[in-house]
Amino acid sequence: MEIILLVLGGLGLFLFAVNMLSATLGDLLGDKARHTIAKYVSNIFTSILTGLIVTIILDSSSAVIILTIVLVNARVLTFHQAMGIVMGANVGTTFSSQLIALDIGKYAPLVMVAGVLLGLFSRSDKLSKTAKALIYFGILFFGLYTMERSVEPLRDSDTFTTLMEQMNNPLKGTAAGAFVTLIIQSSSATVGIVITLAKKGMIELPGALAVMLGAELGTCADTLVATIRSNRQAIKTGLFHLGFNLISIVLGLIFFRPFVELVANISGGASLAQQVATGHVLFNLAGVLLFLPFVKPIARALDWLVPDKPIASMRSPVTG
Repeated sequence: MEIILLVLGGLGLFLFAVNMLSATLGDLLGDKARHTIAKYVSNIFTSILTGLIVTIILDSSSAVIILTIVLVNARVLTFHQAMGIVMGANVGTTFSSQLIALDIGKYAPLVMVAGVLLGLFSRSDKLSKTAKALIYFGILFFGLYTMERSVEPLRDSDTFTTLMEQMNNPLKGTAAGAFVTLIIQSSSATVGIVITLAKKGMIELPGALAVMLGAELGTCADTLVATIRSNRQAIKTGLFHLGFNLISIVLGLIFFRPFVELVANISGGASLAQQVATGHVLFNLAGVLLFLPFVKPIARALDWLVPDKPIASMRSPVTG
């Protein structure tokens, strides 16, 4: 029971920090993020780069994609511009997995203390928000560090070991990753948990990558919810995000064994945690490279499947 409580506590801290960090950075940037997204989307490549950079800054692909859907619904962006941002956001979210794999959680209290001190002596609103961002950043990694320490006793559990071995089955691992992400509404948290288990040698590379694939599917839920009562351009953006992840996952499952071998070969002698983070990057980058040549045909197909409503004529009917 103590282990469960500590894991839930660490997970709670992580989810709280992710949400608050995203909100705080968005508030700190003000309308800059929105203006940046709207300004640098003249072509598919700048759209991808914009989505990548803004996701790294906000540390949440869901937040960026939901923001993009909002901007599409507000007619600030078009569906075609949003496609690149969605792909860039999928790559940008892998940045957090690289940080988690670096094992900086034990230094998280120092970041929190720095944030508290900055907040105490800040004289401006901007510095105060920066201090909050530092505190939430520290809490995020402290939550992961708490989970990492709390799961150590499970290493001697035969039941837990058997459960983790089942994750090596690609379908079971993917289903587990999708379910967990659907429940906690954060693919970053799911990947963070997997990397935490990898650090302790409690999950193998195939199982970790399978759960990661599922996390990519589970994260589509909140973006689809964001399209409810939105215009058809926004609905197409949500459908593209779902299709992008779904097709990438299906291909990932078809070529699962070669993918695992590729990750292991590229990673060389890196730690298992770093291999999982590398696999996360490779998977999302491969998805973008795969979809890039077909962006226009996919856009035309979605325009045909979900046509925009015709704009009603503003002229008054002629009466005879």
